[in-house]
Amino acid sequence: MSSIVPLPLGQRIPPRLHAVSCSLPTMHAVRGYEEKNPEVTKHLTSGYPRFVVHPLLKELGEHVARTGGLPDHTVWLTSSVRTARALAASLSGVPGLEVFDGEIPAVAHPADANVWGRAKVYLQNVGGFMSSRCAEDHLVRLGVRAAAEPETLFKGDAVAEIHRVLRPAFAGCGPQDLHLTTCGMSAVQGAFQAAAALQAARGRTLWVQLGWLYLDTIAILKRFTSTPRDYVYLPNVFDTAAIERLFAEHGSRIAGIVTEIPTNPLVQTPDVPHLTALARKHGAMLLLDPSVNSAFNLDVLPHADAVLCSLTKYTASEGDLTAGLIAINPAGPHAADLRRETPPRLHPVYPRDRARLAAQIGETPRVLAKINESTVRVVDFLSAQPAVKEVYWALRGESCGNYYRLARSPQSVGGMISFTLRTPLERFYDRLRLAKGPSFGMKTTLICPFMYLAHYDLVTTPAGRAELAASGIEPDLLRLCVGTEPVEEIIAALAEALR
Repeated sequence: MSSIVPLPLGQRIPPRLHAVSCSLPTMHAVRGYEEKNPEVTKHLTSGYPRFVVHPLLKELGEHVARTGGLPDHTVWLTSSVRTARALAASLSGVPGLEVFDGEIPAVAHPADANVWGRAKVYLQNVGGFMSSRCAEDHLVRLGVRAAAEPETLFKGDAVAEIHRVLRPAFAGCGPQDLHLTTCGMSAVQGAFQAAAALQAARGRTLWVQLGWLYLDTIAILKRFTSTPRDYVYLPNVFDTAAIERLFAEHGSRIAGIVTEIPTNPLVQTPDVPHLTALARKHGAMLLLDPSVNSAFNLDVLPHADAVLCSLTKYTASEGDLTAGLIAINPAGPHAADLRRETPPRLHPVYPRDRARLAAQIGETPRVLAKINESTVRVVDFLSAQPAVKEVYWALRGESCGNYYRLARSPQSVGGMISFTLRTPLERFYDRLRLAKGPSFGMKTTLICPFMYLAHYDLVTTPAGRAELAASGIEPDLLRLCVGTEPVEEIIAALAEALR
């Protein structure tokens, strides 16, 4: 009997209190989630922590409001006092705003849908929500909950253990170069703001987004660049002539380039050594994010000024915590400046999250070896199916040579596959037995209609669809990240839904 079975709407993936994904088993559920349909959302007890406020945070927020004499207020629990103050600054002018800078950092404001939306998007973009484990521990300390959910934690120095496992992927880095933070987006935000501040002091304010990147990376670039003119989007990662023209015309103003290796969701890899040469020649910085396929598969540090990683992916392969990492290239021309400017901009990782990460990070090489092996077989299967139109993965077309320049071995292909269909999306998606929800890089194989979850505003409007088409993205693209289940069972589930 197959271990892959359909999951009901709202089930946590994995089925634990601190899970980072949840089941959206039909396209009706996906649309209902995006449109806040109560018939769907009432089943969602959890979700990806930057998008869905964890029930433990809601419980603690209600306690803070009740005991703090703030009826009819919304309370946002943050990762630190500094984050609370930054959130309050982003909401400046809101009447009745209160900042809690004690043991439970938070921001409260009178209930207001517009302010609620602004606050949530800010915390989502920068990864500033309080950890669910932190909220759980506060609830236990306050006597609201009897005890924390049992789980395996690392006994000893968790940071030292995490660094020990990470060090082979970041050769030459010392403790001063490896900086943990709450999630991948916190890493992106912290590194970008540090680099932007350094470059702005040198008169460089123009930042280049190369390729279609993850939703909140784009949002951070747009939010924190000095003016709209200082944000430049180059959609084609393979158009080296366009990149060279940009540097020829604006080289003295270019602060840096931000890109993913490979990109999400088209899994495209640019010519990274060429980017490095251009950046070094013109005094720009290069910030690279290898989260899609893992820094354990790709040796990107020698080419970057800073590497930004979501440790939620692959290293936290159980799927029950978020964490991020900034690795500063110690041999890079900006290393000393970045070491100074980066740490103050990061959100601290809660100790129990560190202990949980340390308990599972040692499995990363074994988990990735299994995922890498299975991915090749799944790609071969999908590529042979008449109902499948396009398959995007690390070794597709123009990406292949660029990817292999960085790959640690010929087998280091990562787990992400995106594909499009010649048949209706809804029929395939609804029939599929695989776990369906956000996130990737877990032992559990996960699939989702990625553009619907990340860019629902674009897939549902003619103008938005035109914008996606201009970047070579089909709205009905599916993003699959292979897990560690028997690959025959993964392929059987796909074959069943494609019939």
